[in-house]
Amino acid sequence: MDFTNLFASAKTPQEKKDVIMNEIRNQTAVENARLLIEKINEHCYEKCIPKPGTSLSSGEESCIVKCMDKYMAAWNVVSKQYISRAQREGEAAKY
Repeated sequence: MDFTNLFASAKTPQEKKDVIMNEIRNQTAVENARLLIEKINEHCYEKCIPKPGTSLSSGEESCIVKCMDKYMAAWNVVSKQYISRAQREGEAAKY
């Protein structure tokens, strides 16, 4: 990972640390989005398309939309709970 261009505006060690942390957060978010899409594809495709063909039936399309909505809602609940727990544990570790 090359931070040379990212450090151009960072002058202090704290600013450099902040740049690195923001880049890590961004890359983590991208990886999480990729993983979410991969899991939705795996889960919903297997559930909704028993016999792949050249096109989707209206029932398959409806199933995929509902499956994706449910999967993303569940993912969001789990992610929020995980973040909340990590923040609480991080705060507890400070004391």
